[in-house]
Amino acid sequence: MILSHERDTQLSLHLYRVFAKSFKSVSEHAVAGSKIEGFNPTAFAVMEVLYYKGPQPIQQIGAKLLLQSGNVTYVIDKLESRGYLLRRPCPKDRRVIYAELTPEGEALMNEQYPQYAERIHFALSGLSEEEKDQMIHLLKRLGKQAEKLSPLLRK
Repeated sequence: MILSHERDTQLSLHLYRVFAKSFKSVSEHAVAGSKIEGFNPTAFAVMEVLYYKGPQPIQQIGAKLLLQSGNVTYVIDKLESRGYLLRRPCPKDRRVIYAELTPEGEALMNEQYPQYAERIHFALSGLSEEEKDQMIHLLKRLGKQAEKLSPLLRK
């Protein structure tokens, strides 16, 4: 049965609301522990990117976390002042600055990341492994379609 355009639009709106509420619930669950450790969610997210992916250009950290560059700089300044990360110039391009975890930052993440991973696992435990694989596939497809439309919306 083919859905009418109006029905399809209403279904898309409903899906968006359910997706947003689910994401909010999972996110709040995931960051609860990072607040206890004295990190705001953004600071923990920066630490996680560096822990999981290694040293990263500061500009790419912001893009990965959907943050404006000023926000990333502020968070990186705070984490650097606490001794958890440092900036290092790229040897090939002086315009690029990498952020990387210090040994103290690495030790903190070695301690905190397993607890964070368990919170995420618990928050998503309502889905089977197969359903998680399906969600990953579908969300990637959804994201790619939305990225195609993004330039059209900026006009």
